[in-house]
Amino acid sequence: MEAKAIVTDTYLDPIEISTHLKNVDYIIMAADAPSHFKNTPIHFTIFLNTSEKFPKDVQEAILDKFLDEQGISKPVELMSQLMPVGFGKSSQDTPMPLLLVRPQDQQSIPYEVMFVMDFLADSDNFFEAKNENLTGWSYTYNT
Repeated sequence: MEAKAIVTDTYLDPIEISTHLKNVDYIIMAADAPSHFKNTPIHFTIFLNTSEKFPKDVQEAILDKFLDEQGISKPVELMSQLMPVGFGKSSQDTPMPLLLVRPQDQQSIPYEVMFVMDFLADSDNFFEAKNENLTGWSYTYNT
């Protein structure tokens, strides 16, 4: 069976986003990295459900925790900051988080500001992204 592209042409509105993020601790997304990054074949994005800006030492501790818990190694090209995040509706069970970088997307797609860590790395725990070039995301909820 061949994987099909994820289509997200509709988005959660602000009220849906607020309801959707209730009890979400974080979201981790993995996708294949550009092919010239052979040593770091996975593009990771971690969306923390907070709009708090963390000091550098706290950011490093958070990243280290994720690396250890998820079996991720060799992180490079790290970007960590508050960013607008939209949520696309698709055939998947949960909405796809979308990092809104372009100003026109920020003007046309409803979003929530979240603390985002975006980087390239390697891991054997994300086979689908590393070997099958698939994109996936997972929500972790607080209790």
